[in-house]
Amino acid sequence: MKFPPSLLEEIKARLPVSAVVGKRVRLAKAGREWKGLSPFNAEKTPSFFVNDHKASFFDFSSGKNGDIFKFVMETEGLSFPEAVEKLAAEAGVTLPKITQEAQVQEERRKGLHEVVELAARFFEAELMGDRGGQARRYLASRGLDGEARTRFRLGYGPAERFALRDHLAGKGVSAELMMEAGLLVHGEEIAVPYDRFRDRIMFPIHDSRGRVVAFGGRAMSAEVSAKYLNSPETPLFHKGSLLFNHHNARKAAHDTGQAIVVEGYVDVIAMALAGFPQTVAPLGTALTEDQLTLLWRMADEPVICLDGDKAGRKAASRAIDLALPLLEPGKSLSFALLPEGQDPDDLARSGGKAAIADVLAEARPLVDMLWTREVEAGPLDTPERRAAFERRLKEPLGQIRDETTRKHYRREMDERLAQLFASAAPARAERREGGYPRGRGQGSGA
Repeated sequence: MKFPPSLLEEIKARLPVSAVVGKRVRLAKAGREWKGLSPFNAEKTPSFFVNDHKASFFDFSSGKNGDIFKFVMETEGLSFPEAVEKLAAEAGVTLPKITQEAQVQEERRKGLHEVVELAARFFEAELMGDRGGQARRYLASRGLDGEARTRFRLGYGPAERFALRDHLAGKGVSAELMMEAGLLVHGEEIAVPYDRFRDRIMFPIHDSRGRVVAFGGRAMSAEVSAKYLNSPETPLFHKGSLLFNHHNARKAAHDTGQAIVVEGYVDVIAMALAGFPQTVAPLGTALTEDQLTLLWRMADEPVICLDGDKAGRKAASRAIDLALPLLEPGKSLSFALLPEGQDPDDLARSGGKAAIADVLAEARPLVDMLWTREVEAGPLDTPERRAAFERRLKEPLGQIRDETTRKHYRREMDERLAQLFASAAPARAERREGGYPRGRGQGSGA
């Protein structure tokens, strides 16, 4: 039985090797890998290693190695289809019926990959051509020339309505495939489909295997309503399940033990050029649960790097609410707040790697950000307001599903509450002695 490669990739993306292996082998952290005793041979010294970044295991005692499917086949005596069915159930992935229709769909996906890659090459060539002069000058003014263009495959979508359409048609690509790939705008009221990305600097978006699946485009004209425009959802592109630069950042995150999240494409590129290639960004929306899962596969405590203004704090608050139910031992987030009025691109250009490193070194753990959010939500000068604060603080803790993590969060908050209220008590007493009435008639001379 043949399974589509996209299906196998989805299962592997949802199930870290350490999680699958850990059900049969007691694993201990060993740097950026895991190690344990071989499940295949009796031994006293661990020679079995798991690498989530490479999605594989290796047993030095027996020479066996492979992915999660191979591990289940070797340890449980299952055939490959049986291993796929078992792991798909664990991952919550529905197995399609392997029909001729499914095989046709998989072939169509391959065709879409080819179409999107052709579009990426077209945009790259246009950036370096006559029509890309203004875009090149803009990129140079932002420090995004040379290495940045090559490394991130930057491009330019010409202003003409049919430039890409006509180019792809000349290579035998049908309008239907272009529309399915999200490259053309179409609809009942549009007689002739036209290019989606016009007069825009193009940022290719890759999947975890490094294949271009979509684009983000920045408008060159200030008069365009949408400054940034992403590809629509397609069979290849689900924006809530991907991170910009994930395919490059995975290895860097593995090597450094750190993953950094910023807001936009230019911020990612600036951070990477400044020496932080482990940087990614969501695709024009707030972080999703799927993206957080990807981040935790890159590092145990990704750093969310945000503007220090009100909008940045709102984004931090959304990330806190997303992460709380999913926290578990060893998995959390930290938050690095930039100087107000600066984004990562500004900081990279003004202070370089050292300035960024200083900001990252001051990253605050999620528990601190949660505490600060609730403390700053309102005054604490009356019993009722303090009671409201205590309730407001403890309600989110109930969302934490992992019992052990929830217990430690509650203990931490209880300790902080005790310290806060204890330190505030003398000040309240001093205010009362300064003239606040204790009861009826006090201070009246009666």
